[in-house]
Amino acid sequence: MNKIYYLASCSTCARIMDELKLKQKKFILQDIKSESISKEQLDDMKKLAGSYEALFSRVALKYKTLDPKPATEAEYKKLILEEYTFLKRPVIISKGKIFVGNSKKNVEEARLTIG
Repeated sequence: MNKIYYLASCSTCARIMDELKLKQKKFILQDIKSESISKEQLDDMKKLAGSYEALFSRVALKYKTLDPKPATEAEYKKLILEEYTFLKRPVIISKGKIFVGNSKKNVEEARLTIG
């Protein structure tokens, strides 16, 4: 399954989706603001990413106000499920691999995998 979890209002997500031509490549698109991430979806992402922490965005504005900061996998999972802004975006799943976030290296690896 080819899927992308993104935020429709995120210009970075839109740029990456355009760069990789994901809309033309039969990807299932899920806007995480209008369609919440399920526990099962998050668990599947964690299996591919290795941890909930790897899926967690520390640049989210709400992260700065958290006190205390998350320290365990259970805390990262709980926060992502409660608030969509804590998922590092975009999350691209293709050919059994996951690409989390918008770093140049990550986007290039996604490009090479997706083709």
